[in-house]
Amino acid sequence: MTSTANPASLTTALPDHTQLPESDGTFVKNFQEHPQSILLTDSIESLLQQRHPDRQYCIGQDCGIYWRFTDPPERGAEAPDWFYVPNVPPTLNGQIRRSYVLWQELIPPFIVIEFASGDGSEERDKTPLSLTNRETQQKPGKFWIYEQVIRPAYYGIYEVSRPSVEVYCLVAGQYQLLTANERGHYPISPLGVELGIWQGRYQNSELPWLRWWDEQGNLLLTGHEQAELERHRAEQAESQLEQERQRAERLAAQLRAAGIEPEA
Repeated sequence: MTSTANPASLTTALPDHTQLPESDGTFVKNFQEHPQSILLTDSIESLLQQRHPDRQYCIGQDCGIYWRFTDPPERGAEAPDWFYVPNVPPTLNGQIRRSYVLWQELIPPFIVIEFASGDGSEERDKTPLSLTNRETQQKPGKFWIYEQVIRPAYYGIYEVSRPSVEVYCLVAGQYQLLTANERGHYPISPLGVELGIWQGRYQNSELPWLRWWDEQGNLLLTGHEQAELERHRAEQAESQLEQERQRAERLAAQLRAAGIEPEA
C-alpha cells in the first residue's frame, strides 16, 4: 500500500518563527542601514494603515524570510533590509515576530528592498539552486531566491555608494526592470506610491536617502517631518494674524489723526 504524506502534518513538523534564528550573526554593513529602514517604515506607515484598517500587515527590517528548512537553518533564509507583507497579522499568537516563515504563512512579501553596500553583484546574483551547490553547501544567488522562490511582486536594489536604485516587477514568473518616470521615481502602482532617491537631512545626516512619494510626486513625510510642517503652518498663521492686527492698529491711528473715531 502506498501512503501519501499529509501536507498539513509536514508543515506542523517544521519549525516555526519562535524556533528559528532571528539573525545570521552578520554585522550591519554601515551606519546608514538602520536609519534608512526606519525612514522607509515611518514615512509609509500612515498610508499602510489606511490601506489596512484591520491592521493586518507586517514590515520586516533586516529580518529573516525562511524559504526552506536547512541545517543550519540560516542557510535557508534571506534577510532583506526592508520588506512589507500585506494581509498577515503583525504578531503571531500574541508574540512579536522573530522571522517570516514561508511554509507557515504562504503569503509572499509584496516588496523586498536590499541596501547594497558594494556594487550590487550579490543582490543581482542569479545562480540557481542545484545538486552541486546543495552538496557544496553553496547558497543560490539572492536574485534567484527572490525571483524563483520567495517571489515578492517588487524587488528593489539600492546601491548606497553610487547612489542609485533599481526596481524589478515580477511578470509571468520573471523580474522585469522598471523604467523611471519623469521625476526619476519608480512607480509601485498597486500601493499608489513611487520609490526614488531624496537628498536631504535625516537623523543628523545629510545624505541621499531612499524614500517614498505619492503618485502626484508629493514626498511621504515621517511623523517628525509632519509635526514640523504643522508647526511651521501654525507659526505662519500666527504671523499673518499679527500682521493683520498691526495693520488694523495703523489704520485706527490714521483715522484718529483725521479726527475720525475708528468705531464710527
